[in-house]
Amino acid sequence: MNVITQLAATQPVAFAILILSGVAVLGLAIGQITIRGVRLGVAGVLFAGILFGHLGLTIPLETLGFIRDFGLILFVYTIGIQVGPGFLTSLRRQGLPLNLLAASVVLCGAVLTIASSRLFHIDIAAAVGIYAGATTNTPSLGAAQEALKLMSGFDPAQAGLSALGYAAAYPFGIIGIILAMIIVRRISRIDLCKEAEAFALEQERGSEPLQRMSIRVGNPNLSGLKLHEIPSRETLGIVISRIKYLGEEEVSGTNASTVLHEGDLLLAVGTAHHLREFCLIVGKESPVDLMETPGSLTFDRFVVTQKEILGKTIRDLELTQKHGVTVTRVTRADLEMSAVPALTLQFGDILQVVGTAADIGKVAALLGNSVKDLNSTNFMTVFIGIGLGILLGIYPMSFASMPMPVRLGLAGGPLIVAIVLSRIGRIGPLIWHMPPNANLALRELGITLFLTCAGLKAGEHFFEVLLSTQGVKWMACGMVITLVPLLLAAWVGRVLMKLNFINVCGVLSGSMTDPPALAFANAINNSDAPSVAYATVYPLTMLLRILVAQLLVVCFAR
Repeated sequence: MNVITQLAATQPVAFAILILSGVAVLGLAIGQITIRGVRLGVAGVLFAGILFGHLGLTIPLETLGFIRDFGLILFVYTIGIQVGPGFLTSLRRQGLPLNLLAASVVLCGAVLTIASSRLFHIDIAAAVGIYAGATTNTPSLGAAQEALKLMSGFDPAQAGLSALGYAAAYPFGIIGIILAMIIVRRISRIDLCKEAEAFALEQERGSEPLQRMSIRVGNPNLSGLKLHEIPSRETLGIVISRIKYLGEEEVSGTNASTVLHEGDLLLAVGTAHHLREFCLIVGKESPVDLMETPGSLTFDRFVVTQKEILGKTIRDLELTQKHGVTVTRVTRADLEMSAVPALTLQFGDILQVVGTAADIGKVAALLGNSVKDLNSTNFMTVFIGIGLGILLGIYPMSFASMPMPVRLGLAGGPLIVAIVLSRIGRIGPLIWHMPPNANLALRELGITLFLTCAGLKAGEHFFEVLLSTQGVKWMACGMVITLVPLLLAAWVGRVLMKLNFINVCGVLSGSMTDPPALAFANAINNSDAPSVAYATVYPLTMLLRILVAQLLVVCFAR
């Protein structure tokens, strides 16, 4: 111990890094331990930090505070960058009922937290930590700690209570979500095979994949018309990629000025429903596969990385007029769309292009198609976004009924800014894009640093609290805050909203923003289908948990 004390005094920076590394290594190793298919993951770092703190192996408070806050900022900012592009889309689809259900879990947990604090005389600093741990939501813990620091006259000695409450409630928080799914399945006597079949039918009705159809021009009224003059083609989102003129053996490319003749064969791309409608206008479906018909046409896929074309529509590029190629499909994230002329391009879109090999080669340079650009991280935009997020986070927002101004803090500000910027995508020469591998790496680094410091700070008094009557009381309150809202939401979802069990599992996992619970949900349903509902409710739930945690502190701290 003398060697450790001497190292801490003579080499404080080296000592701090050694402690952080030791906690991270031990915590991540603990997180990999699997018990009945469940593991703590990165949350194991919190418990390793508590152990180190209990043993007196810690670092100065100023350094601890800086590293903790910087880790929190990295974590929430990268989450915002990830969920931002799909945030509004998730709300527009079936997202409203699912998000309302998830929001009810958040708010019900908050009500139970207030009731527990009042009934059992638990300090609000500890209660909000219990709330964060019981809901397995680390950003809300960071937001609560930020709010506590901003409270005028608040005792600094109480700042560690939130981390203690979090650590006491977190283990059952993970188990409780899984337990809720098991209880719902048993009580409702759910047949997973039937639920999976019903879910598949729902998804097919909600969104159709793109298909190809060969159509023989049989409408004499279309003879002599140009391709762009076909009624409802653009409205239906139909793209004509190839044409085989009557009497010719080979297929040709198309453009807006391609003239139709009765008897010509067209290769149309669109959804099955829209293709059927388009076929009624043009003629009738043909069994001839134009993809197998001889000709000089080929196709390739290119990724959009050229800054100059971002924000332009497919029509603006004039690829057919200038290069003789046709864009048939656009893939954005996991969504495949018909390449209608009015579609605006974003960084990372994948375009399927049809044309001759020579013409297609010219288009690659125009679109960018740079794997290097796609996988590179522009740290200028990262720090601009973080800076703007901090400015938003520290800006005081006053409300008439609030005793003091509300701030989004270092958790809420960067999160909201990241969502907005990633949704916009580009401002001038700046592109808000972060490769998935870089996003995941920064996020894991951020949460590891945050949990390491949170554990070190809480470790000094953790075991004496946990083994006390107070600690047992905290764990019991955490169990109630975890389980009751989930079971109520599951009942409402199944009985009143008639939701599929797969969607219920996704909502329960997403309402807790809990990846281990999502993994369990995917496992019991034998598919990744619960991820759809999870992704739908995740953005709004994350925002609500951060804001509710701060409101609990602002409204009820004394």
